[in-house]
Amino acid sequence: MKFSMERSALLRAMSRAQSVVERRNTIPILANVLIEAEGDHVSFRATDLDIEVIDRATAMVTRAGATTVPAHTLHEIARKLPDGATVELADDGQSGRLEVRAGRSHFSLATLPREDFPMMASATYQTGFSCPAPVLRRLFDKAKFAISTEETRYYLNGVYFHVAKGADGPVLRCVATDGHRLARIDAPLPGDAADMPGVIVPRKTVGELRKLLDDDEAEIAVSVSETKVRFATPEVTLTSKVIDGTFPDYSRVIPASNPRRMEVDAAEFAQAVDRVATVSSERSRAVKMVLEEDRLVLSVHAPDSGAADEELAVAYGDERLEIGFNAKYLLEIAGQVDRENAVFLFNSSGDPTLMREGNDESAVYVVMPMRV
Repeated sequence: MKFSMERSALLRAMSRAQSVVERRNTIPILANVLIEAEGDHVSFRATDLDIEVIDRATAMVTRAGATTVPAHTLHEIARKLPDGATVELADDGQSGRLEVRAGRSHFSLATLPREDFPMMASATYQTGFSCPAPVLRRLFDKAKFAISTEETRYYLNGVYFHVAKGADGPVLRCVATDGHRLARIDAPLPGDAADMPGVIVPRKTVGELRKLLDDDEAEIAVSVSETKVRFATPEVTLTSKVIDGTFPDYSRVIPASNPRRMEVDAAEFAQAVDRVATVSSERSRAVKMVLEEDRLVLSVHAPDSGAADEELAVAYGDERLEIGFNAKYLLEIAGQVDRENAVFLFNSSGDPTLMREGNDESAVYVVMPMRV
């Protein structure tokens, strides 16, 4: 195998590959990336046995072939080479070495046989559809903050990606929750997605998927089966196992009728919460909210370090309410608001609170209160 390519193309491909590869591996081949050169393209394939990413790049191939080399090492080499350099990679198949040359730099990397590299079994997908990158980006970006990190409730360690019934008919929906807060995001249902099975996309896959979605013009081909999900562009294919579990009935925890409505400037609210939470050394310190007519007072009392309060002008016309929330949760939810105003809907100090962006009901957030 012998080919040469732009340093920027190699770096882009290796960045995707090395982020899938786990740094600590008991199986040596899993630390490697499989490089396959043929025609005028080179593909870079990496896996951790749960996720597989394939990145295709244009190259000048003088000798077709394939080998595997340590992913993190090759990524570091590409990262440290000068911008604009042309990189030549050559492997004679006998020496067990991949020679990497760029300008006056020369590296020799140990290889492992391509036959040892595990391929993810190809699945037959029940549903395939196309979705614009910005739509998928919004669905997953706005939901992922609520993914649980608690390993015992493994079925909450991802985003539930499914077809649901919205206010105006079927929608494509992402839901994530950790039991303390919940995010439910809707998008118009693509034409061929009606029969899609609901799947739980793991946290790591959600992170890798984000790298595919930066191009606003890109169309993502989505394929879904009961056990796998695949997202593909012409250059990159990301395939992942889904979490084998049942996502809980989230509709039961979304309040149907919280009568007390507060509207507040989202950016001002987030900044005020951040300021008053500064006096607390604990990340989970409760922020107390006292609501009166058109007025909100945020306060934190940390006996060991001090106290803070701040007043905000809000649109609120109901009776006085005192309620407490985890400061971190409030900040994360307020950070999702793209519009100017956030609308909070309360029932009482002990019931879940609903938040949405202005009058837009396609993104709904629920947060559980804390005792203060």
